[in-house]
Amino acid sequence: MASTSGIWSPFETADWRKRLAGVHTRNVEDIRDEEGVVDTEIVPSSLSGLVPVLRAALAIEKENPRVAYLCRFHAFGLAHKMDPTSIGHGVRQFKTYLLSKLEKEEELTVKFRTRRGDAKELQDYYLQFYEKKIRDGEFSQREEMAKNVQIAAVLYEVLKTMVAPRSIGDKLTTYAEDIEKTREQYERYNILPLYALGVKPAIMELPEIQAAMDAIFRVDNLPFSVIRARPDVSGDDSTMPTEKLKKANDIFDWIASVFGFQKGNVANQREHLILLLANMNIRNSAESTNQLHAETVEKLMATIFKNYKSWCDYLRCESNLWFLEDYDKQQMELIYIALYLLIWGEASNIRFMPECLCYIFHHMARDVYKILENITIHMMSIDPVQGHDDEYFLREVISPIYRVLMQEARRNNRGKASHSNWRNYDELNEYFWSNKCFHDLSWPLNFKADFFRHSDETHETARRGHSQATIGVYKRKSKTNFVEVRTFLNLYRSFDRMWIFFILALQAMIIIAWSSLGPVGVFLNSNAFENVMTIFITYAFLRFLQACLDIILTWNALRNMKFTQLLRYFLKFVVAAVWVVVLPICYSKWGNQSLYTYAVVLYMLPNIVSTILFFLPPVRRTLECSNMRIITFFMWWAQPKLYVGRGMNESMLSMLKYTLFWIMVLISKLAFSYYVEILPLVGPTKLIMGMSIDNHQWHVLLPENETHNICVVTAIWAPIILVYFMDTQIWYAMYATLFGGIVGAFSHVGEIRTLRMLHSRFQSIPRAFSQRFWTGRDRKTKQVELDETYERNNISYFSQFWNEFINSMREEDLISYRDRDLLLIPYSSTDVSVIQWPLFLLANKIPIAVDMAKDHKETDDDLCRKIRSDAYMTSAVVECYETVKDIILILLLDEEERLLVSSICAKVERCIREETFVKEFKMSGLPSLIDKLVKFLSLFLQSADGKKKYQIVNVLQDIVEIITHDVMVDGHLFQQTPQQYHAERKERFVNIDTSLTHKRSVMGKVIRLLSLLTVKESAIIVPQNLEARRRITFFANSLFMNMPTAPKVREMLSFSVLTPYFKEDIVYSDEEINKENEDGLSILSYLTKIYPDEWANFSERLKSDHLENDKELVCLWASCRGQTLYRTVRGMMYYWQALILQCFIEFAGDTALSEGFRIKDYYNKNKKFLDIAQAMADLKFTYVLSCQVYANLKKSKNPRDRSCYSSILRLMFTHSSLRVAYIDEIEETKDGKPEKVYYSVLVKGREKYDEEIYRIKLPGPPTIIGEGRPENLNHAIIFTRGEALQTRDMNQENYYEESFKMRNVLEEFQKAHSGQRQPTILGIREHIFTGSVSSLAWFRTSSVTIGQRILANPLRVRFHYGHPDIFDRIFHITRGGISKASKVINQSDDIFAGWGDHFWPTTNINDDRSYREAPVVCVCCGNRDPRSGSFDVNLKNEHLSIIL
Repeated sequence: MASTSGIWSPFETADWRKRLAGVHTRNVEDIRDEEGVVDTEIVPSSLSGLVPVLRAALAIEKENPRVAYLCRFHAFGLAHKMDPTSIGHGVRQFKTYLLSKLEKEEELTVKFRTRRGDAKELQDYYLQFYEKKIRDGEFSQREEMAKNVQIAAVLYEVLKTMVAPRSIGDKLTTYAEDIEKTREQYERYNILPLYALGVKPAIMELPEIQAAMDAIFRVDNLPFSVIRARPDVSGDDSTMPTEKLKKANDIFDWIASVFGFQKGNVANQREHLILLLANMNIRNSAESTNQLHAETVEKLMATIFKNYKSWCDYLRCESNLWFLEDYDKQQMELIYIALYLLIWGEASNIRFMPECLCYIFHHMARDVYKILENITIHMMSIDPVQGHDDEYFLREVISPIYRVLMQEARRNNRGKASHSNWRNYDELNEYFWSNKCFHDLSWPLNFKADFFRHSDETHETARRGHSQATIGVYKRKSKTNFVEVRTFLNLYRSFDRMWIFFILALQAMIIIAWSSLGPVGVFLNSNAFENVMTIFITYAFLRFLQACLDIILTWNALRNMKFTQLLRYFLKFVVAAVWVVVLPICYSKWGNQSLYTYAVVLYMLPNIVSTILFFLPPVRRTLECSNMRIITFFMWWAQPKLYVGRGMNESMLSMLKYTLFWIMVLISKLAFSYYVEILPLVGPTKLIMGMSIDNHQWHVLLPENETHNICVVTAIWAPIILVYFMDTQIWYAMYATLFGGIVGAFSHVGEIRTLRMLHSRFQSIPRAFSQRFWTGRDRKTKQVELDETYERNNISYFSQFWNEFINSMREEDLISYRDRDLLLIPYSSTDVSVIQWPLFLLANKIPIAVDMAKDHKETDDDLCRKIRSDAYMTSAVVECYETVKDIILILLLDEEERLLVSSICAKVERCIREETFVKEFKMSGLPSLIDKLVKFLSLFLQSADGKKKYQIVNVLQDIVEIITHDVMVDGHLFQQTPQQYHAERKERFVNIDTSLTHKRSVMGKVIRLLSLLTVKESAIIVPQNLEARRRITFFANSLFMNMPTAPKVREMLSFSVLTPYFKEDIVYSDEEINKENEDGLSILSYLTKIYPDEWANFSERLKSDHLENDKELVCLWASCRGQTLYRTVRGMMYYWQALILQCFIEFAGDTALSEGFRIKDYYNKNKKFLDIAQAMADLKFTYVLSCQVYANLKKSKNPRDRSCYSSILRLMFTHSSLRVAYIDEIEETKDGKPEKVYYSVLVKGREKYDEEIYRIKLPGPPTIIGEGRPENLNHAIIFTRGEALQTRDMNQENYYEESFKMRNVLEEFQKAHSGQRQPTILGIREHIFTGSVSSLAWFRTSSVTIGQRILANPLRVRFHYGHPDIFDRIFHITRGGISKASKVINQSDDIFAGWGDHFWPTTNINDDRSYREAPVVCVCCGNRDPRSGSFDVNLKNEHLSIIL
């Protein structure tokens, strides 16, 4: 095989090759090169280090096949060295495949082998490659240069295996050293190429990025770290040093070297913090600055550590966020922030336990302070500090806690075991709500603490790699605070207040009706009032029942409760039992009326106090959130002391609205029940009970009349009682509909529902749009807003967005080319004196105006009044006249002919001013003039090659003749004598400029003018597609709703979008869409029947682009109408496109308003602005696709999996901002045995491959502990960026026009809200776009409108529904994430984000944004049941207020 110049390789002998060939377990053909499958895609996970070598070989194969062969040969040697015995999964098959390929290439490339040998050939190629592509390629694209540097590094590694070090030469060594230095500049990056030199990307030139980097990279005053070799690392080289000094490049490097964080985690969080600081710093300064403001760091620190400080206050321990007087405070703040982010970034499943992270940070922050304090003490010399290896934190802190989670996951038996037998995330997290964690766990972690107890552990070592300290035999750690018992008794226990109210009200109404005194008279009669007062005895019995149920249903948790909790349950039971005895005794002595009254008042005193506090939310919130011992003691009786669930009350106004709504509902319900249900039955009941029955048929059961015919009475009252308890829902629905409609009316919902409404309001839309979105200039006063120039600017700005919106619908095939042309607005309307509205508003206006004028016999004033009564008609007439004038004048080359036309136009304008137009012009000639104009414009469009010049001349002469003879009364005065005119007719208007047909601006005027003259009434119903109509009207209507004003792009909140993906469809294949089912119906035929107009528009687009036979486009069209990932990604990337347009217009200024965004020449002229716009879009937006099975799809041989992998790869190539996060499972050999290791990996698309950006090792498989989707989101959330996070499911997409509102929506986090709380979840309205084809979807469409609106306002009790809502990202990453993941309990994981969000002591709210919508597919009997699952509630608060 290859020459190695004396350097022996262990795989070169024929014997070894025979041994390998003799152990085939899989045919070589099984791993053949399929289409789209290359060497790098079938590399086993344990040999992932070979990927760069194989990719380098593939890149240079066409240029030098022999060198490519040598690279593959080197890869083969590395594979054998990494796994000599081939015990890793797939290693043997891969080696066999690669060996077979090398044998074939040996035969094919041997002819390229020079006489000087392979080593010399490689040396020469290396020199040539360096000089041509490294040294001379300095100004190449960054991606191309990074690829070349990687290839050069691989070539040198191969060269070192073939040539002895002394034979390489100084020149090659110098080149290699230069490449090694250069590699750092082209280190793989996500958004920020931090180490780029030379020409930097635009995003790195932003001053805010520079300021953040300067602050983080300032580490001169920090000590070096002494890194010790890992205790389990052993080698043959006994001289290998066990300690080394490590210099830190930035704060993250220093923290990682001290505490042992992974490199991937460090790189990820470094970029994360830089982007956070940059985005926040922008909003703290009016202008760009290279200085990081102190307010920026302080605000970020307050946000991140808000939960930590609350946790410290709750446990009454001092926070470890200490600062040294003589030290840089900002640097210490950044160190604390970086430390928390690194802990969070490597915590894996522990991220679901926020107080556990607080506990870890609490102790590590103390260690940091001690190190920095030691520096200030020894100012003259900075001694090195003890550091750790890269996986120390994972190994010593995260992995032991993870193993506890894994043990609990095994006990739940995939959710089948009883909840009382295992602990979920929240229950383990509750361990850190007590000071007990400080005493038992301590720091470093004490693995004998009861937190680590496992019933299945007997004398098992606490963790691997430690001494033989054993745990011993312990009982399993029991659950905390609450153990669920599933029983129908929970129907009463969980809703006891409701049941008690209805039972007492029923008792009172029956007593009042029975007394025949009426609701008022009963209070005047002492005997009747005495009977009514018995409801308090009933109330006492019901409360006693509740106390009993509390003890019975929490019996399994009693043994693990604190003494104070047990005492509370016991005292509540005793008190309830005492009142059950006391109240009846006092009532029996009614003669002493005051005794019973005093007893009732005393009994109801806690309820009275609770009611008063209910209407004083600030006081109640203060009491509940206080950690003062005296207040905690008094609040102990009302509710147990928990870290969450405190201070959840809304503002006073919200309480008032909530109370008044339910007062009206309950008054209506009780009045109806009393007068319609109960009162009419009292008389018949008395009559039946008084009847005597002599002949008893049921004498055995009811032998005497004393039963008062109880069976008959029961039969009569039972249905009424059932209706009584159920009809509250009916009254609620009625009031919800009423109030929902009122709220919707005040919110301007549905003001624009039809196209006619759109036509009538379209004139005000540009102004409303500018008020919401225009940030280019200061807001104008009312007087200036009426100025025409300001109105034109509004139209110009609006046209940029509107045209992009319309073009996006054309690309989605919702509208045809004709519809698009009728909907577009000219970018600049400076050529005419009126505003140029879209043609669909001006349809048929010219023909109507002509019909009005040709029969007009009255004065000019009447004609003008009729035309001006329609603003669109006025605009169309003026535009038509001025455009005709402009076209004819620029078409004529002869100056005399221009003067003639100008004189005719001057007379027209003079007659209009003097109101003599009807006298001077004959209106009957207008129809023939219009016909000639249409013919003239049609010929002009058809004469692109100039062949129809003479026809144009003839028609132009006819037009002038009609004007002067048939329209103008004295038109002959504008000509010479008639005889001379006819003699020279052929010579007039002959000299025209036919080159105008090649000018885009002129042709645009001609096309628009022709449309103005020819478009008929049918254009009013444009667009014809119902979905396009709905989107246009919804967007137009949303502009008049209560929407915050958009900030500039640079000042907006940054955000990310996160989409979980498993193995759903990405893009339909040609086979899938054409495969017929048992009914002979294929997907394609079904879609064409459902969307016939969209199919016609798609066919039109293919025909215009000459792509009629492109099957891939057909597959994409079908995929965009199904529940596919392609549709979701396309929609999410509209955010990026919208940000670029917004930022581009802001930077380009007025020049951007006068030209179209899509004009190619404009791109070239303003490339700098475009680069800045793209950089700003990257700064503000990130899209992460969480595809946990991406690695399996990549390695799979299943055709569908391969198709999914290729489709995801293609999506990354298409969308540069798309990132894919996945879980990589790798087999590593440890102690001679293969062991699976798991990583969270982030990749992006680059050329033909995916490029790995970050790789973070995990303590174990992350998705088997809890529910799949939240675990999938949790592993990927560390790769998101920004201050806000939107979650989008696979069955959701996005619209371009809705993406434009993102700046406005995010302002909800910034603006002041009523009350003391800021929103942490913004609810986004969902539009179910499959409502027309799915009954379930239609039902959900109708159920989430008014009903959900009333829950949000005025009730303010709506919880987070799920995706596509927007989260305050910083808030949620410090409080357990955006979803819950406990097995079975949190099946509907996303709803628990809002549930858990509201129970934090920082009391946050969600807000409903009705002006923003997100499309979602709802399938009936399809791939999934949306929002399926259930949850259990065991919290009893009077008012769980939250709005979405």
